[in-house]
Amino acid sequence: MYKRNLWIYKTNWFDMSICLGAKYAHCQKTSPLPRSGRRKGVRPVVSDVEYLAPFKEGIELIKEAGGDAFKLCWQCGLCSASCPWNTVRTFMPHKMICQSRYGLVDLEDEDWWLCSTCQMCVSRCPRGVAITDIIRAARKIMLEYQYERAPASLRSAMGNLSSEGNPWGNERSKRAAWARDLKIPPYSSEAHDLLYFPCCVPSYDPKLGRVARATGRLLQLTGARFGILGEKESCCGESVRKAGHESLFVSLRRSNLSAFKESGVKEIVVTSPHCLTTFKEDYEGLEGETKVLHFTQYLAQLVEKGELSFKKDLQKKIVYHDPCYLGRRNGIYEEPRRVLGSIPGVTLMDEIECRENSLCCGGGGGRIWMETLKGERFSDILVAQAVEMEADVLVTACPYCILNFKDSVVTMDMENRLQVMDISEIVLEAMGDE
Repeated sequence: MYKRNLWIYKTNWFDMSICLGAKYAHCQKTSPLPRSGRRKGVRPVVSDVEYLAPFKEGIELIKEAGGDAFKLCWQCGLCSASCPWNTVRTFMPHKMICQSRYGLVDLEDEDWWLCSTCQMCVSRCPRGVAITDIIRAARKIMLEYQYERAPASLRSAMGNLSSEGNPWGNERSKRAAWARDLKIPPYSSEAHDLLYFPCCVPSYDPKLGRVARATGRLLQLTGARFGILGEKESCCGESVRKAGHESLFVSLRRSNLSAFKESGVKEIVVTSPHCLTTFKEDYEGLEGETKVLHFTQYLAQLVEKGELSFKKDLQKKIVYHDPCYLGRRNGIYEEPRRVLGSIPGVTLMDEIECRENSLCCGGGGGRIWMETLKGERFSDILVAQAVEMEADVLVTACPYCILNFKDSVVTMDMENRLQVMDISEIVLEAMGDE
């Protein structure tokens, strides 16, 4: 293993005040052509330009952390042009990719913690560069070498996940408290076909417990044979992995896989698109044996079979928000619209930017545990749009989106003008069982 250390310097190209590299790393100021390569009487086109020697140890460190996708980048800048952060401030992903390519990571640059992994840049990249993997790799290095520089609220969430398996640090014994009045039984492979995995946010956050209750009640009303794991369940670990803490993610994954195997789980229904994504992409061995569905997919199947009956005519104008991890990451666009469109009296509208162009709520990539400054919150933009469209309800299908939208409605003093609801809540209301 090479000896790694921090090298402090500046260049005229762009400021990279701290880089990961070898102690012999250097910048040398030179002409663009060596003297021996110049023709007599011809002056160089550019003079006094600083050139950078790549820092091989830094490059290898980025690669080891899973960020070697930088080698595909053309530096076209389309990622920066596509990034939603540039609607509220300056954010340059292509500069960060270039830093990685040369083995340079500015550990003091807060931009590395801004990415919400919304996948907009990746979906538009002509080379298919896994930009979010590069950012995750840089975060992983930062946590390893300068953990104290990570946002304090993120460090707190990570500590709680390590000790109690949830970001709040609440007791494991209270993980299923939301289900007590519903009398939902513990999952048993002999008695049940489905496991309902609610996600940490509906399990513990007092503002979102009603989402888990609505989902559980709908599963009961539609005759599903299902159970829950309760305190055997841990956070899926998706957000902490995107934040760069790979070892903590591996620990959470191991705990959940063990619980799934011990209980004989064959099919899982989830509330969170983040759980859906990590179960399908990051839980090795799970997808082959176990089917994973988002709750909107489950509801859409019932609509297609004519098995979802509504008793109430809601007479509401609803604007639907496509969560990044449900839409761009998993291509689930039609199912939630099919469900909402089947509710009597509903006028269904799309946001200005919808489907694959949907604006992120700002909660992915671990940012749900980090503070976002007022004036830079994407959720504020989306709430303002919904109000301008004269919607009665802003409906979505992701706990992070719900959490951010509810906060925006309060801070923008829009509580009397706009409701924020999960799709499970609006369906339950239409079925007459609020």
